Amino acid sequence: MKDQNCGYCMRGELLAEFGIFICELDVSTLILFKEQSHPGRCIVAYKDHVSEIVNISDEDRNAFFADVNRAAKAIHAAFHPDKVNYGAYGDTGCHLHMHLVPKYKDQYEWGGVFQMNPGQTYLSDEEYAEMIEKIKANL
Repeated sequence: MKDQNCGYCMRGELLAEFGIFICELDVSTLILFKEQSHPGRCIVAYKDHVSEIVNISDEDRNAFFADVNRAAKAIHAAFHPDKVNYGAYGDTGCHLHMHLVPKYKDQYEWGGVFQMNPGQTYLSDEEYAEMIEKIKANL
């Protein structure tokens, strides 16, 4: 199932507004979030356009969380955050996905809830490519 208006489904320009494709996982897509106030922030998006985790099979739910875990391990290995926060939202996008937000002590938003899109830190294409390679090397 795909939604023609969804960046997770259609990729291309819709995805490029907020993220960069990294790779396919077992039942998900791993995406680098362009806004990098939290170095290493990624999104794990489920393969199909479903709104709720209750709309997928137990097997796919377990595989989705295994993908989230795999991505989190890669983020920990690549960027050494003090903590990774996990956020599953979608009031408007309605595509099952989870934000993986590395947090660093004495840095931006430590001790608080992360902003959805702070709009403060964007990188060069080369810097994004370096981050993606670090993540891929640790998957």
